[in-house]
Amino acid sequence: MYLRPLWDDSAAATHKNKNDDHNALLAMAVGISQIQNVDTMARKFLKENYAVMLFHYDGNVDGWRHLEWSDKAIHILAHNQTKWWFAKRFLHPDVMAIYDFIFLWDEDLGVDNFNPRRRIYDNRPSMNCSDESKGPPCTGWVEGMAPVFSRAAWKCVWHLIQNDLIHGWGLDMKLGYCAQGDRTEKVGVIDSEYVVHQGIPSLGGPSLSSKTPRRSLDLRTHIRRQSSAELEKFKERWNRAVREDEGWRDPFES
Repeated sequence: MYLRPLWDDSAAATHKNKNDDHNALLAMAVGISQIQNVDTMARKFLKENYAVMLFHYDGNVDGWRHLEWSDKAIHILAHNQTKWWFAKRFLHPDVMAIYDFIFLWDEDLGVDNFNPRRRIYDNRPSMNCSDESKGPPCTGWVEGMAPVFSRAAWKCVWHLIQNDLIHGWGLDMKLGYCAQGDRTEKVGVIDSEYVVHQGIPSLGGPSLSSKTPRRSLDLRTHIRRQSSAELEKFKERWNRAVREDEGWRDPFES
């Protein structure tokens, strides 16, 4: 994902700048209403030499040009699409192979207590559950607003994302199958490096804390219904795939 000029004007340009050696990517679906929060996140990650990719779901790219780091980020525009829609189309595993980690985060996360410099190698069980619990939600998945994937896990997750199910409901319950091993050891929540989910409903309408037009409320209702319908479709496809693949055995089946 290295940005390159259309032509080189010096021999030095043939040598890749050491600052181009990003080994992790922060990718977010963003709207201009969250520019202040995204600015805070991007600055923190860029400082630690992450690559940053912004998916603009509101069509506004020019509104970000004044930020000093804007030209360092990769900008992709498509109206009213989710991060899973963007990820399926622009984060192919072959392209992402240059990164050790892919952070596919929401735009409304508070990162005051998060340090991007600390790498995530040893994940512990995601919740405080009993020893008898080996499946979701205790050890099988983590919430979808701030997932971090290793290169190997992303190759699996990308294929798990359904091209037409853009809200991603149901994915969180199956991420453990992409953990490259025992999901009770390989999937978890990193408590020592936490983020705050502010829960700002931006895609599909303005914040509910403001005076929200009825049309926005209706849009959010439609989005919720669509998400629920997609969840059922995802479950149906998973179950059908399990039935049709006679040679597959569920490694987590009790």
